[in-house]
Amino acid sequence: MIESKYDLHALFNPKTVAVIGASSVPGKVGHTILHNMIQAEYQGTLIPVNPKSDTILGLPVTKSINDLPVGLDLAVLTIPKQFVVQALEQLAEIKTRSAIIITAGFKEVGHEGYKLEQQVAEICTKHHIALIGPNCLGMINIGGKVNASFASGKPLPGSIAFFSQSGALCSSILDWALGENVGFSKFISLGNKAVLSESHMLEYLGNDPETKVVLGYIENITAGEEFIRTARKVTARKPVIMVKSGTTSAGAKAASSHTGAIAGSDNAYSAAFNQAGVIRARSISTLFNLAQAFSLQPLPKGPNLAIVTNAGGPGIMAADACERSALNMASLSPTTVSKLKEVLPPYASLYNPIDIAGDANAQAFGSSLDIVLRDENIHAVLVMLTPTSTAADDLENITQAIIDVAKTTDKPVFPCFMGKKRISDGQKMLQEAGLPCYIFPEPAIESLEAMYKYHEWQNKAEPVIPEIQRDRDRAAAVISGTIARGADEIVEFQAQEILQAYNLPVPRTGLARTSDDAVTFAEDIGYPVVLKIASPQISHKSDVGGVKVGLKDADAVRDAFMDITSRAQRMRPEAMITGCLVQEMAPKGAKEIIIGFKRDDQFGPLIMFGLGGIYVEVLKDIAFRLAPLSREDAHNIIREIRSYMLLKGVRGERSVDFAAIENILLIMSRLSLDFPEIYEAEFNPVLVNKDKAVVADVRISLHT
Repeated sequence: MIESKYDLHALFNPKTVAVIGASSVPGKVGHTILHNMIQAEYQGTLIPVNPKSDTILGLPVTKSINDLPVGLDLAVLTIPKQFVVQALEQLAEIKTRSAIIITAGFKEVGHEGYKLEQQVAEICTKHHIALIGPNCLGMINIGGKVNASFASGKPLPGSIAFFSQSGALCSSILDWALGENVGFSKFISLGNKAVLSESHMLEYLGNDPETKVVLGYIENITAGEEFIRTARKVTARKPVIMVKSGTTSAGAKAASSHTGAIAGSDNAYSAAFNQAGVIRARSISTLFNLAQAFSLQPLPKGPNLAIVTNAGGPGIMAADACERSALNMASLSPTTVSKLKEVLPPYASLYNPIDIAGDANAQAFGSSLDIVLRDENIHAVLVMLTPTSTAADDLENITQAIIDVAKTTDKPVFPCFMGKKRISDGQKMLQEAGLPCYIFPEPAIESLEAMYKYHEWQNKAEPVIPEIQRDRDRAAAVISGTIARGADEIVEFQAQEILQAYNLPVPRTGLARTSDDAVTFAEDIGYPVVLKIASPQISHKSDVGGVKVGLKDADAVRDAFMDITSRAQRMRPEAMITGCLVQEMAPKGAKEIIIGFKRDDQFGPLIMFGLGGIYVEVLKDIAFRLAPLSREDAHNIIREIRSYMLLKGVRGERSVDFAAIENILLIMSRLSLDFPEIYEAEFNPVLVNKDKAVVADVRISLHT
């Protein structure tokens, strides 16, 4: 839950609005905003503020902020940046509730602008002024008849709310929406987010009765954990669809592990959206395809799709797209097939896709669609039209037949009219009737798939975060001791203590300080064994030839001990050589997996799972979740990688012990939350077979 000290009702539904820097010169921002407020038919008191004018656009001008009424609801600032701080201080004195700073030249331009923006944020935070901006286009509340922006054009009313960190993108999308007859409830340009952020917008729009779908374009999120909490609460009630740009992690800390190298910021955003129920659109066109689908059609209550088409090829294309999605090509009931035979010619194809033939008229379209929608096994219908001579000549009647049938059902009906010139009138009719219309089947299938997944999300049980038994103090002693020595990495022989404190399954292990110790441990563990160099300064053991495997007797162990320690001393003379770890060999038939986490600056620990070896090195076949993991998260993350079937077993192989892997994932999640001092950690490899999983190697990096 975000802070409620800001009055967003005063921002979106102001009774009094002052435009600070209002201008009588057309083309200037202060003039455009005043003009837009008048054009929006604003019902409250609108006050231009300008020391040099008497009237602007027929409105009496107030000369000074100090002359404005106490308790002003909204101030819109268009004045030069050097006057903004003083103006905010004056607005605070008259107890202004909200403000929009249109003016640019703040943190986006460098250090001086950043310092100026900090002053702005401090004033607004101290005086509880709900601030949008600076460096923004403004805000529009269509239903409230407020257009406190300098955007061109008058947006149409609708049920879609949109917020964006890019003002230029806002302008483009408004223009596009006017051309496509798309309406909005709210339109917000966030700018630099000095005070109000995407989380505040989600909180408000989630409770806004005029908003059915929330859209967002973001470049960064300022408080990741707060965002997830807020988004999860909102997506339980209405869909939230976002585009995230700036998907690289340039400037991030150089990573010392596979996890650190792979777990970039974009993976963290994807995991955050996934776990918060936010639908991520990969393009602006997808964003608005999804927005129209969600705002205009009911959610499908299952994955079964039927396709009604007047052309075989497009129907096959749609079926291919369906098979690549989470939807199913539904099987029609015998009753449905029988009824279709009664209304369609004998050359029509009566199985999904239902090809009603190129000469299908309005009656054929309407009857077929109605019959298919009545099938209890069908959850959604894609109805496709190509401009054959019959369809083009009868377009108005066919379109009206589709509209009429769609009004009789609570199942989503998605028209796809392929073409442009000959079917444009039909597309316009569908838009005016409140039906989404697609030119190609793939975007329609993508939209339906997103709606089905969202239906599944809304019906999911609350995640259960399991309790993990561990000796936290024992692990804390290892971490604090490492920090006290000035080190930033806990290597394997030291990390064994942490693994044991968290009851992680590890190979039987002993720290041998001499070759005789190594033989004693080896005989106790049982041959064959593995020897690994133990040194707090050597984390990449293979770089110094610090690992020997398959040692079958005492002589082999002694020789390996001497070879490993002497080689390490020659190659790393500064390192303190403690001896060697002696470990049991990998379980028979074991496969290598990798489990790790890296602490993301915004969202916290990002857990990574994948197969080891080439699968992580080359193919980057990995999946991500943010901590804390629920049992369902641990279950699903394993099954998201492409090579999951190798773990499940192919060609007669036995499935690995998935429960053991899930347990290790849950422990890693708990470890990441227990110790903010850990920047990244990696269990690599974890060796797993049909009976068990063991953590064969570990590395832990600390914040420097």
